[in-house]
Amino acid sequence: MSDHVTFTIVGDVAHIAIDDGKANALSHSVIAALHAALDHAAAEAKAVVLSGRPGRFCAGFDLSVIKGGSDAVHALVKEGALLTMRVYEFERPVVIACTGHALAAGAILLMAADVRIGCAGGFKIGLNEVAIGMPIPIFAGELARERLSRRHVTAATALATIYDPQGALDAGYLDAVVDTDVVDAALERATALAATLNLRAFGATRATMRSSVAAHVRATLDQDIGAFFVDA
Repeated sequence: MSDHVTFTIVGDVAHIAIDDGKANALSHSVIAALHAALDHAAAEAKAVVLSGRPGRFCAGFDLSVIKGGSDAVHALVKEGALLTMRVYEFERPVVIACTGHALAAGAILLMAADVRIGCAGGFKIGLNEVAIGMPIPIFAGELARERLSRRHVTAATALATIYDPQGALDAGYLDAVVDTDVVDAALERATALAATLNLRAFGATRATMRSSVAAHVRATLDQDIGAFFVDA
């Protein structure tokens, strides 16, 4: 796919891995490569695993772009929103192997996936936007309301609470935490889903359960992103 995004087929599962050797930030090029990988996954696989590099799943949007002015920020955040909605509505089940830290856009991707498996350790997971001078955009807020525990929604969004993996499990960012290889665990879960789910029924149920949220996000996206700001 690119220098930072790889695509492999493991049985009926497409494994998409992000590894930029650093924080695994979402840049324009990484987002484009992830879309290309999802195109291949839709054509070649029955389920998807998305993973990061050891110690890092995704640390958010590319800071070099975020610091580049409002137009650059708006463009990147919009691309990130569209990628998130694609994962949220994807026609195959998506399992994330949360290989380490997942902050900001990384945590948003967790909320968009179907199954989220984290690795035990001293990792940080959560939406830190408000703490660094950025509002929670509508697409992230909608996912938080749907996927996080009601007990944690305010803390996770407005209060910018960051969790360790066990806390993230309780909050709803993760569905399981393992002490073994998290990518192997995700591949095993995705393989089971590929073997048991009827994809036509899955796609129809996906539309029933998620189309209203996705439609609202798309209808408000331009206004939402246009008002997005970063507190310098």
